[in-house]
Amino acid sequence: MVNLFMSDIQHNSQIEKIASAILADKISLDEQDDSKLKKYQDLAKKEFHLQDESAMELVNEAFLYLKLKGADSADPLQHGDQFGAGFS
Repeated sequence: MVNLFMSDIQHNSQIEKIASAILADKISLDEQDDSKLKKYQDLAKKEFHLQDESAMELVNEAFLYLKLKGADSADPLQHGDQFGAGFS
């Protein structure tokens, strides 16, 4: 149980790091251009040693996190299960 909790904390931290980069670049939260999204995928691969699919999944979660965070006062990383987002 402790390892699962620690991995959740680590995963949430990774989401927040990617989300911070997205905000710093002022990228649209609806961005679909793969060439623009590649920057964040490469960041995830380099920083967190992820493979392509896992890195893109993390980037998608970061965008979802930012959308949910802007839509509600509840922190989606703390209450992700309420959104069905897979955050815990």
